[in-house]
Amino acid sequence: MQRTAALLPARRRLRKALPALLFFTDPIRTPDPEAVAWTLPRGAAIVYRSFGAPDAEARARRLAAIARQRGLKLLIGQDAALAARVGADGVHLPERLAHRAGPLKRARPDWLVTAAAHSLRAARRAGADAVVVSAALPSRSPSAGRPLGPARMARLVRAAGRPVYALGGVTNETALRLRDSDVIGLAAVEGLAATPLPRAVIPVSPKAKTGTH
Repeated sequence: MQRTAALLPARRRLRKALPALLFFTDPIRTPDPEAVAWTLPRGAAIVYRSFGAPDAEARARRLAAIARQRGLKLLIGQDAALAARVGADGVHLPERLAHRAGPLKRARPDWLVTAAAHSLRAARRAGADAVVVSAALPSRSPSAGRPLGPARMARLVRAAGRPVYALGGVTNETALRLRDSDVIGLAAVEGLAATPLPRAVIPVSPKAKTGTH
């Protein structure tokens, strides 16, 4: 998947540096996101989604430390305040909050702001740097809708008017199906949760140990 993402033809037309690969955390499907983060290639991005976890800030700080060591980007799901506190590289917004993308980009022009989109209309309306469209391919996720497939994804990308990531059913085995869909990159949850590499112990600041959100 990593090699396919890096070689996507649409990346040659990028005006703003965007990661080729996004790893979306999930408290159930990826219970140890730090382990996965250590396996990601340089230049990839972690999208940390806390879903209200009481230790969200502690975990975000650990992921930020890994990102700095590994040359990754860190986006925080929905919570711009948390992103600012931990020194993240930006924010990922759910579709219902995509209208916040424009104000966030104006307030923090150095940030990367992405947004989820589950339809062409949502992809067009989002003011984000890029949208993450799902479900691209058949997925085991309980929240995945009807898969678009490569042909419909390609049509959506052409009509969206902004860079598009493909999420849903993207694995090492299926990634090549999206090679000609004109997506800017690939995104996955379990598809990137491979056997982790050995990792060092990263010290966490006393503030992070409190686990405040």
